[in-house]
Amino acid sequence: MPIASVIQKGSMLTVYDERGRQIGIIPLGNGGDTLSGYTGSTVSVRRGSFVVMYNERGRQTGLVPTR
Repeated sequence: MPIASVIQKGSMLTVYDERGRQIGIIPLGNGGDTLSGYTGSTVSVRRGSFVVMYNERGRQTGLVPTR
């Protein structure tokens, strides 16, 4: 199911599909974690000196260092 939107609620990112149904939750850690962006299939979160990628269900799929 494609990602249509991602909304931060407190220390959680809630992932929604095109019908507005919640399809995943991504917990944010410390105060420095921020939403970097999202596409139809991934959500990117900046965690310190890394960007962590998640799928629509909130499972980690990748990790890359930032520059």
